[in-house]
Amino acid sequence: MANDTGLDFSDQIVSLENKYQQALKDLYTHLTPIQRVNIARHPNRPTFLDHVFNITEKFVELHGDRAGYDDPAIVTGIGSMDGRTYMFMGHQKGRNTKENIQRNFGMPTPHGYRKALRMMYYADHHGFPIVTFIDTPGAYADLKSEELGQGEAIAHNLRTMFGLKVPIISIVIGEGGSGGALAIGCANKLLMLENAVFYVASPEACAAILWKSAKASPKAAEKLKITGSELCKLQIADGVIPEPLGGAHADPSWTSQQIKIAINESMDELGKMDTQELLKHRNLKFRKIGGFQEGIPIDPKKKVNMKKKEGPIASKTSKEKLEDEVEKLKQQILKAKESSTKPPDAALNVMIQKLKKEVDHEFSEAAKAMGMQEKFATLRAEFSKGNSRDQLMDPILMDKITELKNEFNQGLASAPNYASLKYKLDMLKEFSNAKSLLDSKNKAAKLKQEINKKFEEVICRPDIKEKMEAIKAKLQDSGASSFSDLEDDLKEKLVETKKEIESELIDGLESLGLDVEVVKSKAKELSEQTSFSNFRSKMENLNEEINKKIEDVINSSDLKDMIELLKLEIAKAGKKPDVKSKCKIQALEQQIKQRLSEAVNSSELKEKHEELMAEISDATKSPGGLDGGVNNEHAKDDSSKYDESRVEINVGANRSFA
Repeated sequence: MANDTGLDFSDQIVSLENKYQQALKDLYTHLTPIQRVNIARHPNRPTFLDHVFNITEKFVELHGDRAGYDDPAIVTGIGSMDGRTYMFMGHQKGRNTKENIQRNFGMPTPHGYRKALRMMYYADHHGFPIVTFIDTPGAYADLKSEELGQGEAIAHNLRTMFGLKVPIISIVIGEGGSGGALAIGCANKLLMLENAVFYVASPEACAAILWKSAKASPKAAEKLKITGSELCKLQIADGVIPEPLGGAHADPSWTSQQIKIAINESMDELGKMDTQELLKHRNLKFRKIGGFQEGIPIDPKKKVNMKKKEGPIASKTSKEKLEDEVEKLKQQILKAKESSTKPPDAALNVMIQKLKKEVDHEFSEAAKAMGMQEKFATLRAEFSKGNSRDQLMDPILMDKITELKNEFNQGLASAPNYASLKYKLDMLKEFSNAKSLLDSKNKAAKLKQEINKKFEEVICRPDIKEKMEAIKAKLQDSGASSFSDLEDDLKEKLVETKKEIESELIDGLESLGLDVEVVKSKAKELSEQTSFSNFRSKMENLNEEINKKIEDVINSSDLKDMIELLKLEIAKAGKKPDVKSKCKIQALEQQIKQRLSEAVNSSELKEKHEELMAEISDATKSPGGLDGGVNNEHAKDDSSKYDESRVEINVGANRSFA
C-alpha cells in the first residue's frame, strides 16, 4: 500500500510488529504440555548435527558398531569446543521425508546403541568427556530389532554408562522417549531445551492405554509431567536451556550458543570432581529420583492384589562360624574374670538367644530327617484343640506326648545332624549356667549394697549416733575391762541401746522386703566350735539320704508327669498368666510339694533326724556347750539378761545373710 499510494505506514508497521512480538511472547510463555510436544516435533526444528556444527570448531564423525552395521539413526564423533575435546553422540532425525526414511525417523536399532557403546569405551579410554543429544520417539520396535537383542543392547548401555570414569552431559533437544532415550541418557547432568519433552510413553500411547482414545493426549501430556520445568521440580532434569520465541527453529544459531554455554558451565562444575566423586554423583542423581509416603492408608481395592509381606527366612549359621563366635565369647568371659571387670552381659544374652534359635532349627531338621514331622504336627493340633485353660490335661494326651518324646529321644542319635545338635545344646547349657550364675552374683551384690546402705543410714542417724557416743563415754568413765565388771544399771543401759539399734536395723531390713529373725547365739567363735564338727558328717549323711529319697520320688512316673504338666502349663500361660492359669499352676505346685513332703517325712528318715537333734540338744546342754569354753563364774548370772544375739535375714530359698 505504501508503494502504491506513496504514503508512510512505518508507524503502523512498527506497532503491528510490536503487537505480534507481544502476542508471540504471551503465547510461548504459557504453552500447554501438548503444545510443547508439538513444538518438539516441529519438522524445521534443528537436529543433532545442526547443533554440533554450530558449537564445535572441528567435528569428525565416527561410524560403525564393529559388528558389520552402521545405524544412521545415531551419529557419533569427536569434536573440539573452546579448546576441549569431547565425544559427541546423539539421535539424528531427517530434515525431509527422504532423510527421515534414511534415518529411520530418529529411532535406533541395536546396531546404533552398540555403536554408541563402542564410542563410550573409546572416550573413557582416552579421557574425553561425553556429550549426548537426545531426540527420539523411542527405540525402533520391529521384529528384526527384537531378534537382534534390542533390550539387551539398551540394558548394556545403561550398565556401562554408570561405570564410565569421564563426565557425561545429556541434552534433550527434541523429544526423549522411553528406554531409547535413556540408553544414552545416564549422565551426571541432564539438561533440556525449553520446549523439549522427556517421557516414558508418548502422550498418544498413554491416552490410548488409559482412556482408550488418542484424543485424550492433551490430558495425558499434562498428567505425565514431561516438560523441562516439571521434570526439574521432580529432580529428574538438572536445568532448562532457553529457546527463542517461536521455538528453536526460529533461531537455530542462538539456540546452539545457549547449549554451548550450558555445556561449558556443566563441565566447569564436573571437571573439579575426581573419579570416585564423579561416579558417586552420577549414582546419587538416579538414586534420589522418586519417593515414598508413610502413614497414608492403602485403598482396600488396591490392597487386594498386593503381594503379602514375606517373613525373614531363618538361615542356619555354619558350624565353623558358630564355633568361632563361641570361642571369642569364652575368651571375653575369661578376660573379664581375670581382670575382675564386668562380664559381657549383652553379648552373653545375644549368644543364648542365637543358640536357642539354632537348637530349635536343629530339632526341626532332626524331626524331618526321622520322618516325625507329621506326628508332631498332629499332636500339636490335638493339644491346642483338646487342652483348655480351665481344666487339667487329658491323661491320654499326656501319655501320647510322653510316648512321642521317648520315641524321638531314642532315635535322635541316628539323626544326621545329631553331632551339631549336641554341640549346640552343650554350648547353650554352658552359657545358660554362666548366665544364671552371673545373675545370682549380680542380685547378691545388689542386695548386699542395699543392706550396707540401709545399715549406714541407721548408724549415721543423729539420734543413734548421740546414744552410741553417750554409751562410749560412760564405758570409758567406768574404767571396766570386761562386760562382767560393769555395774548392773550400765549393763542394762548397754543392752537397751543394743536392742534399740537392732530394732532400727531390723525395721530397715524389713523395708527392703527381707524376713528378719533374731537368733540367740550359744557359741563364741566359729574357730572354737570343735564339738560341731563331730555332727557334721552325720548331718551330711542324712542330707544325702534325704536328697536320694527326693530324687527317687521325682523319678517316679506319677510325679514326673505332674512336673512335665506344670512345665507345659507355665509355657502355655506365658509371661502374663490369667487368674485361671495361676490357680492351675499353684494347684500343681502344691501337689508336687505335698508329694515331696510325704517322701521326706518317712518314718525312717524322721527317726534319724530326731536322733541327731537329740544328740545336738544334749551337746548344747553340756557345761561347755558346743564350744566347751564358757567357764566364767558370772556366765550363768549374766546369760539370762545379757545373752548375745545375732540377726538372721532370710531372703528366699537361695539367699540368706546373717
